[in-house]
Amino acid sequence: MTDRAGRRRARRFAIGTAVVLALAGMNGPWLYRFGTEQYHQYKINQPEYKAANGKWEIVEFPEEYRQNTIHAALLRTGKVLLVAGSGNNKDNFDAKKYDTRIWDPVEGTIKKVPTPSDLFCTGHTQLANGNLLIAGGTKRYEKLKGDVKKAGGLMIVHNENPDKPMTLPAGTKFTGKENGKTFVSKDPVLIPRAEKNFDEETGRFLGNTPGYGRVYVEAQKEGAKYETGTQDNYTVQGLTGDDARNTYGIAEKLALDKKDFQGIDDAFEFDPIAEKYIKVDPMKESRWYPTLTTLSDGKILSVSGLDDIGQLVPGKNEVYDPKTKKWTYTDKVRQFPTYPALFLMQDGKIFYSGSNAGYGPADEGREPGVWDVESNEFTKVPGLSDPDLMETSATVLLPPAQDEKYMVIGGGGVGESRKASEKTRIVDLKADDPKFVDGPSLDKGTRYPQASILPNDDILVSGGSEDYRGRSDSNILEARIYDTEKNEFQRVADPLVGRNYHAGSILLPDGRVMFFGSDSLYGDKANTKPGEFEQRIEIYTPPYLHGDREQPELSDGPETIERGKSGTFTSKDAARVENVRLIRPSASTHVTDVDQRSIALDFKADGDKLTVTMPENRNLVQAGWYMLFVTDADGTPSKAQWVQVP
Repeated sequence: MTDRAGRRRARRFAIGTAVVLALAGMNGPWLYRFGTEQYHQYKINQPEYKAANGKWEIVEFPEEYRQNTIHAALLRTGKVLLVAGSGNNKDNFDAKKYDTRIWDPVEGTIKKVPTPSDLFCTGHTQLANGNLLIAGGTKRYEKLKGDVKKAGGLMIVHNENPDKPMTLPAGTKFTGKENGKTFVSKDPVLIPRAEKNFDEETGRFLGNTPGYGRVYVEAQKEGAKYETGTQDNYTVQGLTGDDARNTYGIAEKLALDKKDFQGIDDAFEFDPIAEKYIKVDPMKESRWYPTLTTLSDGKILSVSGLDDIGQLVPGKNEVYDPKTKKWTYTDKVRQFPTYPALFLMQDGKIFYSGSNAGYGPADEGREPGVWDVESNEFTKVPGLSDPDLMETSATVLLPPAQDEKYMVIGGGGVGESRKASEKTRIVDLKADDPKFVDGPSLDKGTRYPQASILPNDDILVSGGSEDYRGRSDSNILEARIYDTEKNEFQRVADPLVGRNYHAGSILLPDGRVMFFGSDSLYGDKANTKPGEFEQRIEIYTPPYLHGDREQPELSDGPETIERGKSGTFTSKDAARVENVRLIRPSASTHVTDVDQRSIALDFKADGDKLTVTMPENRNLVQAGWYMLFVTDADGTPSKAQWVQVP
């Protein structure tokens, strides 16, 4: 009995071993991956690893608070405004479902905010009073060729009457004199009166220059037979007498071609205390994908964008006055691609790095340079490597801002190009003859790189993709810290989430960095499945907040410090403070963040008191709210104190 039992046990053991070996053979790759992943998780959570490379964590909101975040801005309350609008979702757009959230990264609370318009692909910038100016957004989603059912396009409406303007309501019909086809306007249009022209020397009347307006029109019925092939003059139905003779339309080809997004002129200030949108006067131009940049006088410049017809705004730029809350045109015309990266320089001029988000002619307005808005003079800055790969690149003003050095990171070809650049390019605008030189390269060609200034003067560069909108599963799960003194990258911990189109990053007041968004075109390597919008927030905690480092303390300071004046804070660590930085809070979208800048402040330590002095240059220190950080010799930052520069 004993021998038989032993033989049975031996057979069971042999069979079990064979089964285990067979399963291991079939599942070897899975077991290897499982073991590798377990070890990876063990490794990245070790204190010494985090102290050298930092740590990534995912924040996943409860389902009812999730949204397709397109825009994010840090508010002076320390909370983050997350704006989706319709979130690149046409069903949301058709249902007028527009979303905004306010998230408190310290308390972890989330709040829904009523959103008055479709602020999808709007422009934004911080204002002196702590509000966020938001302007533009979406009037119509694009329609690809094949989805367009009614022929349509741009109608230029002329008015030859010098005595009165004309207003034509939506639904006005235009009939071609040659083609006999009728098209209907989608919106009302104002056509200014004609301008009388006289000879300056003799006073002789030379004739009238017609006023003109622009409106989108489309055929009354579906089908290719309603397309037109050439330019034609159009009579305006419903007009009689002089109005009929003086008012007419001219249109080029009206067809079933792709129709681009159309913009809106709506503008708002977001109040971070009341946590609501406040409507202000609309812009002069409708804009989708505009850039808003603060000027020397504190007014806000609005440039570029697709208009209410879906065409690039033809260089008609305008400014917003925060005092009157009204917009006026600038005197000069200059055209840029959409979301151009424009930065206020210390001499009051504007630096255009060449970074942009896409729409616009491939051969116009894309060269970097210094723009004098007053005179409209534009001085090109040479030396840019990969100059045809600037779409979806990121630009950052390297700290400290006083040095006036900029870095341009990555980028891709125009439109849906598969080309991408691994280059970084640096320009010193204080040089006698400024020109770009190459900085350290990335490992891969990178579109949509997210870049955030850190309190210790480093730059965190993360994410992006090798191809347009992450096509062919090309998201780059890598992060680097750029050392501004050594001019070199250090690879740090890899992010957990891929980020490409509609992604960005924001420095938080505690020294961490949040990442949002990503809108992959496809969901698989073969490009057969539609992509899903990335709704998760991710937080990166840099190495300076790990290990045995102790953050310097900072408290009890003034809430307001004027330019050229000083303010005193309390810090038991005052003696070990090495640097003081004033960092403007970010407002980021489409890897475009022209607000962020880090300004070096002079300081003196006396016991537990730290006195900081504000620079006098109003172009360097724009009016508004800032985060004030101190760092020690190891680059460990304090938590920020909020300070307003009036």
